[in-house]
Amino acid sequence: MLELRHLATLRAIDEAGSLVEAAERLHVTQSALSHQLKDLEHRLGVELLVRRTRPVRFTTAGQRLLALGQEVLPKVLQAERELKRLAEGQSGRLHIAIDCHSCFQWLMPALDAFREHWPDVELDLSAAFSFAPLPALLRGDLDMVITSDPVEDEAVKYLPLFRYELVLAVSGRSPLAAKTWIEPEDLSEQTLITYPVERERLDVFNVFLGPARVEPAAIRTAELTPMTAQLVAAGRGVAALPSWALTEYTEHDLLKTVRLGEKGVWRTLYAAVRIEDEALAYIQEFQETAQATCFKTLSGVKAVKGS
Repeated sequence: MLELRHLATLRAIDEAGSLVEAAERLHVTQSALSHQLKDLEHRLGVELLVRRTRPVRFTTAGQRLLALGQEVLPKVLQAERELKRLAEGQSGRLHIAIDCHSCFQWLMPALDAFREHWPDVELDLSAAFSFAPLPALLRGDLDMVITSDPVEDEAVKYLPLFRYELVLAVSGRSPLAAKTWIEPEDLSEQTLITYPVERERLDVFNVFLGPARVEPAAIRTAELTPMTAQLVAAGRGVAALPSWALTEYTEHDLLKTVRLGEKGVWRTLYAAVRIEDEALAYIQEFQETAQATCFKTLSGVKAVKGS
């Protein structure tokens, strides 16, 4: 009557806060998810959710099953991991380069969680800001590159991690803060604060300003996100960053964020690996661990459909 998938569904609903977002994480339609819940409730003879609240609220029966899932599912996952190790070997190497300044925020917790289950995999981490990471991946110097800019290559497989929105960070005193969204022309009189990398590697130029042939009034650089946030808050410029990288600053009213364009600019973050390494158990588990960490700790990220 009660299956592991039911427990996983309840946990996904609890983490997501709504049936819509839980369905995206489980890669099923909302209709299929609702049908599964109604069927389970019918067989158990109890209601599990109070559906008219947001976030959804669990009934007493639902809380009991949720507690069961929180106890059982990690044990099942641990057993599956141990079986993977037996089947495919426990040792390996995972040298990662980050082509994303903001990624340290979620990557370090993800690596800590991964290391607990794969202690014999040699981990190494470097920033890919001063060298071309993909050639290093193909040479075997690296085993993975975290990037939002996939370059088509038959020898490289891009494993999707999550989707995020690129937004414009502005001072609360800026006239731009009152806008519903930003047009490229709005930045023609602004100082744009960027990370110190080539503009060809910056999404704000590639997908927003470049196609509109608009240039900011000036460009200045800052190496760290906190430095950028402080400059923006002081009215020294604006910056295009992932929405999740700015959450702690917007929550404390240090700055405001505005959508880029009416529909927003959405990007996908990938873990690039050599095609022959895609099937390695620890590569697959890193993808799963990174996704789980991001969905748990970052706000505003979305699942990549089909991943």
